[in-house]
Amino acid sequence: MAWTKYQLFLAGLMLTTGSINTLSAKWADMFKAKGCGDNAEEHNFSHPFLQAVGMFLGEYCCLAAFYLLLCYDRRRPVRQMNPGPSFNPLLFFPPAMCDMTATSIMYVALNMTSASSFQMLRGAVIIFTGLLSVAFLGRKLALSQWLGILITILGLIVVGLADFVTGNRDDSHKLSDIITGDLLIIMAQIIAAVQMVLEEKFVYKHDVHPLKAVGTEGMFGFFVLTILLIPMYFIPVGSFSDNPRQVLEDAIDAFCQIGHKPLIILALLGNTVSIAFFNFAGISVTKEISATTRMVLDSLRTLVIWVVSLALGWEHFHGLQVLGFLVLLLGTALYNGLHRPIMARIPCCASLAGEEEQSNEEERERLLNGDIRDQS
Repeated sequence: MAWTKYQLFLAGLMLTTGSINTLSAKWADMFKAKGCGDNAEEHNFSHPFLQAVGMFLGEYCCLAAFYLLLCYDRRRPVRQMNPGPSFNPLLFFPPAMCDMTATSIMYVALNMTSASSFQMLRGAVIIFTGLLSVAFLGRKLALSQWLGILITILGLIVVGLADFVTGNRDDSHKLSDIITGDLLIIMAQIIAAVQMVLEEKFVYKHDVHPLKAVGTEGMFGFFVLTILLIPMYFIPVGSFSDNPRQVLEDAIDAFCQIGHKPLIILALLGNTVSIAFFNFAGISVTKEISATTRMVLDSLRTLVIWVVSLALGWEHFHGLQVLGFLVLLLGTALYNGLHRPIMARIPCCASLAGEEEQSNEEERERLLNGDIRDQS
């Protein structure tokens, strides 16, 4: 099934804003500023949970945008906006908690490992999402999609080898920190995959407006994580934390650093604004296409962020990474069905491409018609 212009727009919006989101978060981590007190020394801006709060604030803003658009639409002679049916907001609480947990873990890991390793390991979410979609959504993946997953795994291995062989690591991190960060990223991808599958099952079943869905998740995440910042201020974690008090999160120290170096707020705002559009586009892709396609697009951010990081001088060029990214692109292209137009022009493969297209269309219709049974 060929993508519509609207679907292409959503995919492009998700890829662009998602790249800005990660780049702005990494930019914030690179700042050094004094903390609280006259005798405070400069230290890294290492506040992952506060950054996660800013992310959920961006999602929460989508709820305000939804009601503003709804009020504007009601003033029109002919209403064009479908607000969707009423629903219990608590239905979005489980995916919101998955989002909160996965995002917080990834922000912690981003401070412990290199940007290239961070992006490489995030690609693992495609595997978990595909498997969970088969197990819990009854989705049937085509042979090309399974092949795409396998090639994506190979691409992740190649990029990982590039990270170790070429020594493309951040000199400020210990090997133990890098290993811990990598393991945290993989764990976060499992949680993120659960979130995507929960959203897909809910969005197909209830015609909820994407802005309202994102805003509802952001509301839960923002208030829950903001409250959790209070006990985090008193939880000692030793050398696991980079803030002077060595607690899980020191929000007061973060605001003091922002006061000494106001440019940090620009990076935080970039993270907040971009995540608002990124999550709107992401949940729209889940509704209009599928959760696995959303994960494929998310993995493509690796290439964009790597290229921009090279241009800014944040990373050094290594040829093995190019091979890894090319393999990743091949895997995502196969999974996303970009090979079908080429196969359709080959006489011996045209029938196979048509059967695969018809199978995917039938699967899409079955899911849209709500023919999904609870397997719990």
